[in-house]
Order: sequence, then C-alpha cells, then structure tokens
Amino acid sequence: MTRTRLTRYGIFLLLLLAAGVAIHQARSVIKQNNREVACESVDPDCEQFIHWDLGMVNLEKLKIQPNDMLGNLLSNRGVDYLKIDELIRAAKSIFPLKSIQAGKELTIISDPVDSTVQAFVYEPDAYRQILYHLDDSIRVEIVEKETTIKIESAGGIIEQSLWLSMEEQNLPIDLIAAMEDALGWSVDFYHIQKGDQYKVVYERKYVEGQAYGIGKLIGASYTSGDTEFHAIRFNSGKHDGYFDLEGRPMKKAFLKSPVQYSRISSRFSNKRFHPVLKTYKGHFGTDYAAPCGTPIRAVADGRITIASYTNNNGYYVKMKHDKTYETQYLHMSKFGPGIKAGVMVKQGQTIGYIGQTGLATGCHVCFRFWKNGRQVDHLREKMPPPEAMEPLQLPEYFELRTKIKAMLDGIDIHSDQMLSKDDCNMYHS
Repeated sequence: MTRTRLTRYGIFLLLLLAAGVAIHQARSVIKQNNREVACESVDPDCEQFIHWDLGMVNLEKLKIQPNDMLGNLLSNRGVDYLKIDELIRAAKSIFPLKSIQAGKELTIISDPVDSTVQAFVYEPDAYRQILYHLDDSIRVEIVEKETTIKIESAGGIIEQSLWLSMEEQNLPIDLIAAMEDALGWSVDFYHIQKGDQYKVVYERKYVEGQAYGIGKLIGASYTSGDTEFHAIRFNSGKHDGYFDLEGRPMKKAFLKSPVQYSRISSRFSNKRFHPVLKTYKGHFGTDYAAPCGTPIRAVADGRITIASYTNNNGYYVKMKHDKTYETQYLHMSKFGPGIKAGVMVKQGQTIGYIGQTGLATGCHVCFRFWKNGRQVDHLREKMPPPEAMEPLQLPEYFELRTKIKAMLDGIDIHSDQMLSKDDCNMYHS
C-alpha cells in the first residue's frame, strides 16, 4: 500500500514537473512570437516598443542617478546575481554596463504577470538603442534607429545677426559653425553688415522621422555689398573640404579669429587708453571677448614655443608657424590638454580657454600676430594663398560645382525650403 502511494506520488510529481516545463516552453514561444511577429498583424491599433507588444509587457522608465549601481537596480527587481554577472560578461565586448552614464534613462521591460525582468534598454545617443536581454538567453544587441538624410536649403537677409536670422527660421544653430568652417577664411563673421545675404545647402539628419542635427554643409554663399563668396564641399583625395568657384581651397593658412562666437572688444592700436594701467600706450593685438572658459584655438598649424605665466600676460601661449609668422594668445584661464613648449598643434586645436588672468578687466583673449619679428594687425594683413587643387581634378570639381551652385542660385532668400527629390538626386548622382 505504501509502495503504491509512493508510486502515485512520484507520478504526480513527474506530471507536475512536466506541466511546469510545458508552461515555461509555451511562455517562451509566446515571448519569441511577440518579438518576431509584428503586433499590427493582429491588432492594427496596437503599439510597440522596439519589438515588444505593449499589450504583453510592462515598461518602467527611470533616470539613472549619479550614485546608482546598475546591479542593485536589477537585483531590487528580482534579477539574481548570477544573471547580472553573466550579463556583465556578455556586454563587455558590445556595450559595457560601466559605459551607461548617470543622467540618462533606462527602460525596463517586465512580464505583467509575475513582474520578472525580461530586458532593459539604454540609449547612448539619438541613433542607437542597446538591448540587454535577461529572459531566455543573456545577450546584448545594438539596434540602429532608422536614420535618413535629406538635402535641405535655406537663405536669408541679415537684419541684426546671423544667429537671429537663423533662429527666426528655426534653422539648426549648428549651421553657423558649419558656415564658419566653410567661409570663415574669407568672411569676417564678427563684422557682418545689415543687409548681408547668405544661402546654404546642407544635409539634415532625421531619426525615426524627427529632425536631429545636421550632416555635411554641401555648399554656401555669402554676399556683403558687391562681394560674393562661395564655398563648395569636395573631396579631392588630397584636400577634403571647401573650395571656391575656381577650385581654390577656402581654407587659408590662418583662421580669421582664435575664438568662435566672439566679438572684438579692442582693436590693434598704436595708442590706446589701458583700462588697468589708466594710461595711453600701444595695444599691439586684437581683443576677442567671450565668456570665461570658451575654447581658444590655434589659428594655424605650428609649434608651441612658450606656454607660461607672467603678471602682465597671465597664462599665455606663443606659437611659431613658419619662418615668417608667429602668434600669441594672452589672459587664458588655463591651457588646453597637453599644451606645453615644444608641442606641435594643428589649426583649430584647442590650446587654452578664455580667462582674465594678468592685466585684464574681463573675459577675453588678446591675440597678437607677428610677421618677421614685428607685431602687425592681422585683420589688415594679406595672408599667404592656399595650396591649389591638382589640375587633373578640376573637371570633376567643376561638374559638381555647377550642380551645387545651381541649387544655391535657386534658393529664395526670403524663406527656408527643402530641396525637391530631383535636386537631391542631382547632387548624389
């Protein structure tokens, strides 16, 4: 009798175990189906988060705090430490958990029945989602969001400033930096005039249908009075950058200014009233005012000859560019990374930050320019010409130039607009 009861009990346990396995497998199949079958095929009104049917899962969004430990966040939601350890190892070569930053958001996906965590999602930027799976198999995958690039154009007439003109048209502010990169060696953006006109053709990035940043500036023109400048983007192999209508590089040997988005607060002068010393003396440089901490860039390739501090100059850097030209940058708050005497730097590299050290009354950089050992006004100096494009590349460039100039000529400066599909195909062909 006892043996019979034990046998029946054993059979009951086996059936119970088998039922549990079957339920688990069924749930796994359902979860897999939810991932692989679009919910729209069942219910056209259903919603999805990545590949999860929102009717089948719970979502919890949380902002990561500076002292949060991801392991604790998961263990508090029932994920055992063995799974967490396995996930750490799985993520190491794809997107390590330690790369998840405080201040960003996590989305935790859980089962609505028993609240078990199936996965969580982290977005490091607007273009990617990192999926950390914790259900049937521990794995990590990177999902690239649907991104498209459209060719758009804009133009305007400046009433007060380039920034205000673009803001009024809801244009990406990144376009200002892009225009300076293209035209900054020919156009003094710190002294633009009312009535100046600009036109741009550029790539606009869209992530899942939402505008997000710009890509390349394809072409630009700027008109001030009777003078018109054009910049056409072209990769010649030797030069990847902007060229004028004749195929000459827009990038000259020297930048117009060592600071972006600044204003000239004091010009080169043989006799200027010094605001600290309260006396008249020569001011053999140009002061660019900007908020303290604004990066200061090298106006050309060169070697750092001095990176030091004096009572008058404050923290300052001096550079030698060639046998003819030297530049100096005064009143920095601090030097840029790795900046010291003997270091070679590239044009545009950050060499320091705006400050008011030494004899200075406000945040600015005093920029000084030497030619053959004598300080000169760089705004009046005729700079050396850029290196020309290889003649064999000119036919290819002229063909592209004609297309892009036609786009620029067709822009109505009284309204922003997106180019037609035919225009886009014309550029990409």
